[in-house]
Amino acid sequence: MGLLTALAAGALGATGAVVAAPVVLTAVGFTAGGIAAGSIASGMMSTAALANGGGVVAGSLVALLQSAGVVGLSTAATGAVATGGGLGAAGLAAILI
Repeated sequence: MGLLTALAAGALGATGAVVAAPVVLTAVGFTAGGIAAGSIASGMMSTAALANGGGVVAGSLVALLQSAGVVGLSTAATGAVATGGGLGAAGLAAILI
């Protein structure tokens, strides 16, 4: 695999991950209006609440994902998602090409 192919795959993966993140958050139930009833997100919230005496702890994964569902990804989260998507796509390209 050439360097140009790896860079192209990484760039496409990074862009794709950043574009897909809000769609995926909404699809699993972390919406702008709150956690959707009967969704994966509601199951996560229920589990977190049971584990913590009835409440969801601030800063927990459920709280962070709900925040991202409401206001979008922070700059740091966007960078992390882009990095993960880019590395994943470049790694997959290295295996397949």
